[in-house]
Amino acid sequence: MKTKVGVFFGGRSTEHEISVISANQAINALDADQYEIVPVYITKEGKWFSGEALLKLEEYKNIPQLLSKCEPVYMKAIYGDFKLYSEKRKGFLKKEVVIASLDVVIPVLHGSNGEDGTFQGVMESIGIPYVGCDVLSSANGMDKIYMKMILKANDIPVVPYYWFTVKNWIKNENIILDEIEKNIGYPVIVKPANLGSSVGIGRAIDRKALKEKITDASKYSSRIIVEHMIEDLQEINCSVLGDCDDYMTSVLEEPIKSGEILSYEDKYMGGSKGAKGMQASLKRIPADLPEDVTKTIQKYAGLTFSVLSCSGVSRVDLIIDRTNNNIYVNEINTIPGSLSFYLWEATGISFTELMNRLVRIAISRKREHDSKIVSYDQNIFNMGSFSGKNSMKSTKLK
Repeated sequence: MKTKVGVFFGGRSTEHEISVISANQAINALDADQYEIVPVYITKEGKWFSGEALLKLEEYKNIPQLLSKCEPVYMKAIYGDFKLYSEKRKGFLKKEVVIASLDVVIPVLHGSNGEDGTFQGVMESIGIPYVGCDVLSSANGMDKIYMKMILKANDIPVVPYYWFTVKNWIKNENIILDEIEKNIGYPVIVKPANLGSSVGIGRAIDRKALKEKITDASKYSSRIIVEHMIEDLQEINCSVLGDCDDYMTSVLEEPIKSGEILSYEDKYMGGSKGAKGMQASLKRIPADLPEDVTKTIQKYAGLTFSVLSCSGVSRVDLIIDRTNNNIYVNEINTIPGSLSFYLWEATGISFTELMNRLVRIAISRKREHDSKIVSYDQNIFNMGSFSGKNSMKSTKLK
């Protein structure tokens, strides 16, 4: 029998459309002889739909029309229930219908409410195997502040940074500006703490510009990070595949940016005709670097993946300071655009084989989790100390 795979995409995210493209690429790469694919599209309002029409990218030009060809679906937060449900109406009555019984889930949800651990938490509560990072590694990988804290604590180089909440910014604007100027200095990069795809990111060279960029970033996140900007830089990306104990790194790529910052348009709209998603961005593969620099970057990428306890496939973005050749980890994308398949193809692993490996890693992790103790068979309420109406007052609980 074929493995029934639910591919979830879209979502309540600024990267919604890119998620649709990445999922379409992943679905087309899955081996139809091994897998039965069930597409699940999450709208920008957070509603779930399934249907064959979701497999055609051209259908997304008119979302209302697309959804009219699909049916609303849901899963129940019941551990062990891997079914995808829908409701059929007959007159005034509704009848619950099973659309599919899934074996594994592949989240292709970029950005907020998908890549940040929220969706993974739903899958954990159901207990179904799912591809990619778990709740903790997804959350830490998505949050630029916590990610840098963890990397710095593990001696993985990151550029100097300063972070604060938007509420603190409103109360202490001048104090924060003084601290940034004192500890980092200009130029700086301002970023929302938990968004990807260069959304809300801006460069500042003086106090006025810094205030403007912080105000803009505040529209997207309640926490802001300001980083030292390396002016003469070279951006290099490396993908990592496996889990935190057993992983491999890909060849490197150098994204080509049109301005000072690699923009949303550079990433998704700047490439060859007909290409879509991260595959479409202008890039050099492999990056033209000395062998020792390549190995150092691959080492830092692998260590980043490992210390964050990642699983599946990620892309680590790094920076080379051309003035002194220092290398810094910039960020990790735990559900990278196009699942970084183009980097693995350049490394010698086909997109189809990449998807096979991701499914195997997910199932293996589920088996490992199932071998752990999560509860005891004892019922403490049957113990003598819990008898009597005042027992809860006198019993000390830890």
